[in-house]
Amino acid sequence: MSQHHSRLVPRLAPRLVHWLTGLLAAAVIAVVPGTSIAAALPPAIDGQPMPSLAPMLGHVTPAVVNISTKTRVAVNNPYFSDPVFRQFFGLPNTPQERTEQSLGSGVIVDAARGYVLTNNHVVGGADDITVTLQDGRSFKAKLIGTDPDTDVAVVQIPAQNLQALPLADSSKLRVGDYVVAVGDPFGLGQTVTAGIVSALGRSGLGRSSSGNGGYQNFIQTDASINPGNSGGALVNLRGELVGINTMIFSPSGGNVGIGFAIPSDLTSEVMGQLLAHGKVQRGSLGVQTQAITPRIAQLLKLKDSNGVVVTGVSAGSAAEHAGLQPGDVLTALNGKPLHSVQELRNAEGLLPLGSTVQLDVLRNGHSTEVSATLSPEKLASVNGDQLDARLSGVRFSDLSDDQRAQGFSGVVISAVQPGSRAAAAGLTGDSVLIGVGNQRITSVAMLRGLAKVHLSQLVLVVADGEGGHYVVIN
Repeated sequence: MSQHHSRLVPRLAPRLVHWLTGLLAAAVIAVVPGTSIAAALPPAIDGQPMPSLAPMLGHVTPAVVNISTKTRVAVNNPYFSDPVFRQFFGLPNTPQERTEQSLGSGVIVDAARGYVLTNNHVVGGADDITVTLQDGRSFKAKLIGTDPDTDVAVVQIPAQNLQALPLADSSKLRVGDYVVAVGDPFGLGQTVTAGIVSALGRSGLGRSSSGNGGYQNFIQTDASINPGNSGGALVNLRGELVGINTMIFSPSGGNVGIGFAIPSDLTSEVMGQLLAHGKVQRGSLGVQTQAITPRIAQLLKLKDSNGVVVTGVSAGSAAEHAGLQPGDVLTALNGKPLHSVQELRNAEGLLPLGSTVQLDVLRNGHSTEVSATLSPEKLASVNGDQLDARLSGVRFSDLSDDQRAQGFSGVVISAVQPGSRAAAAGLTGDSVLIGVGNQRITSVAMLRGLAKVHLSQLVLVVADGEGGHYVVIN
């Protein structure tokens, strides 16, 4: 932005008042017979240029791109899957598939290397990604990496003469700050909408590309965000990137003034890890926790249900080194009160690996504070005999990040000992446990809860290469 327009920004609010006064006067003039329409749009008020976002947008819009993708999806047709049907009608013995197309937006953040930030749900799983610049040039993009849990992705284009957006410090955003959203809604072409920051630190919205709630710390804005805006830019009045537009809240499917963007601080951290490792390495405290119900509060002699209670501490974890014990109540992390297990998980996932956190702990009625350094997240595993004697010889492990990114959910059955009761019932290794009875299982931590519940009959819901089926172990 030019020096003149930099000086104009702090005085934008009073200028808007003058501008609106001018527009009202112009509207009255416009209805007088014989008055030209041009008179309704004065170029200046009190000798000063009318406030406009155009100069700033002149620097922003060339950095916002259109992203189109093609994804080949197998067609599940029972007739085509039947070899007799295919032979009878002379159909080729090749898998049937269709191509799905989608549109989104992206933001150039490194002009020299051609890096473009966007959403995982825009490019994740795509077989073909095309980036189209504002000047009409199109390039095939290379997928650098994605992080479904924060819905962030990075692609690269082999282009010259690019313009990138500088990243702002989104931690300095305040509710009420003016912001502008730029994207390509509905594939109409580049579109600009304006609004303010409506709220900060939004989480618990129940949606992420991974389908598990993810790690959420959204900027909420009333700037219109519509389908196709995903991956586009949310900028401040200096033309700096403060967020990547990602989703809307809409009972009707249309914009109702509640949109969400991923803060630039978070996207910068995720992008750095994707460029360095191809994936995000997250830190973990290594604790298992659960919400405090009124019953648990009574048992632990707590005054209220605030915080989460520690039910397990992993060996060698950051929590063990910090001295945390089962029965401890975690009431705050870095000074922010904890109200749910999801809030703790969210805080862990959003902090960089190696971060030191301050935990407020309530133990035996006494408050204390401990420090813990987030260590690399380890895949939890457990031997079946620790859960139930009937599962002796079976080993369960958490899914890897790559498996979750591919849409899998559940717990890996990593080993089944031949001759065991589970093997005799038909349980095999390299399959995925997705449920026990009518309880869905998504982690080893959930599976450990079975050790506290006596089940007369084990009914396991298992998925393997042949699909889903039940395994009953008496």
